[in-house]
Amino acid sequence: MRIFLSASVPKVGRGSFYENADPFLIQVAVRELVTTIVRHCTLVWGGHPSITPMIWAVCEDLGVRYAERVRLYQSLLFQADFPEENVQFDNVVHVPPVGHDVPASLAQMRHRMLTDTRFDAAVFIGGMEGIFAEHDLVCEHQPQAHRIILTAPGGAAQQLGEGCPKGNALVSSTVDFAELFDHLFPAPRHRM
Repeated sequence: MRIFLSASVPKVGRGSFYENADPFLIQVAVRELVTTIVRHCTLVWGGHPSITPMIWAVCEDLGVRYAERVRLYQSLLFQADFPEENVQFDNVVHVPPVGHDVPASLAQMRHRMLTDTRFDAAVFIGGMEGIFAEHDLVCEHQPQAHRIILTAPGGAAQQLGEGCPKGNALVSSTVDFAELFDHLFPAPRHRM
């Protein structure tokens, strides 16, 4: 199973997303998602500097081999600002920039990230304007993927959840992220 994660901790000055965001709940939600799925699913995300260190820490805590369970996409436009944890991931997909154009470079990275692989689900947590762009790309290129939108951590995902036609989306306001993810992504049972 392949899971796409769209998440970030909103920054002050980037829209109003930070006003309702709870960085602690964003961190808990990301940690619970990774803890639940990383042993039996592949996690794919765009390397936001607020999320990559969280994912690396969980993988390190659980002793998970990164190359087997995670795939990180990065636009080379931001190479000078890559989190130091990036070097821990052997399977980073570097996407060439579009000149010095930030929006075009991010669009190119997102398009590649969401067309390289078929996803079973996409999870949206916290975030800023990128949440909307990635949600649109999931709907366009991955219509079979179940969309899970967490509204309790706030940010753009809360706004997305409030305005999202349900269809193939689960909009959840729970803060019991462990129970939610255990239910949605159960570990395979081993036969004896």
